[in-house]
Amino acid sequence: MSDTVNTPPQKPSKAQKPAPVDADPTVAAGAIPATDPRLLVREQGFAGYLTEFKRKIKGGELGSIPVVTGLIVIWAIFQISSGRFLDPSNLSNIAQYIVGPGLIATGIVFVLLLGEIDLSVGSVAGLTAAASSVLAIKQDMNEGLAVLIGLVGAAAIGALHGFFFARIGVPAFVVTLAGFLGWSGLQLFVLGNTLSLNNISGGIIYHLNNYYFSDVAAAYGLATVAVAGYAWSQWNEHRRRKVADLPHRPMSELLLRTGVVAVLVFVAAYVLNQEDGLPLGLTVFVGVVVVASFVLRRTTYGRQVFAVGGGVEAARRAGINVVWIRISVFTISGFLGGLGGLFIASQSGVADSNLGGGDTLMLAIAAAVIGGTSLFGGRGTPWSALLGILVIQSIMTGLYMEGSSSKAVQSMITGAVLLAAVVLDSVSRRSQKAAGRA
Repeated sequence: MSDTVNTPPQKPSKAQKPAPVDADPTVAAGAIPATDPRLLVREQGFAGYLTEFKRKIKGGELGSIPVVTGLIVIWAIFQISSGRFLDPSNLSNIAQYIVGPGLIATGIVFVLLLGEIDLSVGSVAGLTAAASSVLAIKQDMNEGLAVLIGLVGAAAIGALHGFFFARIGVPAFVVTLAGFLGWSGLQLFVLGNTLSLNNISGGIIYHLNNYYFSDVAAAYGLATVAVAGYAWSQWNEHRRRKVADLPHRPMSELLLRTGVVAVLVFVAAYVLNQEDGLPLGLTVFVGVVVVASFVLRRTTYGRQVFAVGGGVEAARRAGINVVWIRISVFTISGFLGGLGGLFIASQSGVADSNLGGGDTLMLAIAAAVIGGTSLFGGRGTPWSALLGILVIQSIMTGLYMEGSSSKAVQSMITGAVLLAAVVLDSVSRRSQKAAGRA
């Protein structure tokens, strides 16, 4: 006979209840899972957002706050001083002048995200405009085809720079400096003895910066599409995060954000309609910025660009094709440099030997950095190009309206603003490291 005593099963106490099947095995029984307080911000209302804002400021995550604040201050100063800076005619002129350099600066943003530099974009801009004009005027080629060949050539030049940098290992500074010299020489060679070619009256290049959608419905219609697209993207993100049981913005915040965007774009549409209407150039520029921003923020390619900019070796170990990313980024920079050159030619009315020279390159780089793109790589957005070039052009236009059109004064002020932006970037990075976020 066995000595084993059969005892009835004991009912487990509340403290001894087994963990549910779907419980996290890494969390000990009875322990309270740790939750990142930043994920609770949206559940705490205004107080939560205020706390998060203070945390970001202390951590050096300033974002676009400095440049937006600076832009508001600049506009306020010149408006108080002249009384007509914010007139629709003046704002419409600013919208025209920012397109060419702004497109070049957008390409620079991609390169800066890698922590590199492209010194050739000014020469590429001049060469693209010169080649397109020579093919269309001297060679009697269809202007549309000539423009297409010029842009393809600009992209090929960027890819060539990327190849020498990524494959051969030549520093980007040296490669693009050589390009700056070489392509400006080729620009002179292509133009020949004329050194200047007027745009074809009523042609494609002529219309790039001189065509307006005069019907008021165009500006308001585009504003409506922009607001609807933004609202849809916010709602779609809200829905996906909610389905995945992740922290998500409440509907009140979505409505507030959409309302702010709606006010901004409809005010812009109203101002433009007070003059000639919606400029084609501004439409193209903003469209390029929106597409570039989507690519960098919402696609695998964009995340890979940020990863390479954050650390080449870590990106390579993660399986990212670093060579391809580098070549593609310089290709984008070359293409946008060429496109910006065509708009500058349209604005000036000619493709000449001076196009792309002077301070074109420096203004493009300054615009990207002033707008918030880091010189150290891994941080920035195409919207930096728009904000930065808007700051620079506002300073130039304001000084001109004040009667101080001296190039020396404009350069000194722009240089001071650029230095302030770089200093702010450096201080921000130190703050992030101190906060353990870099």
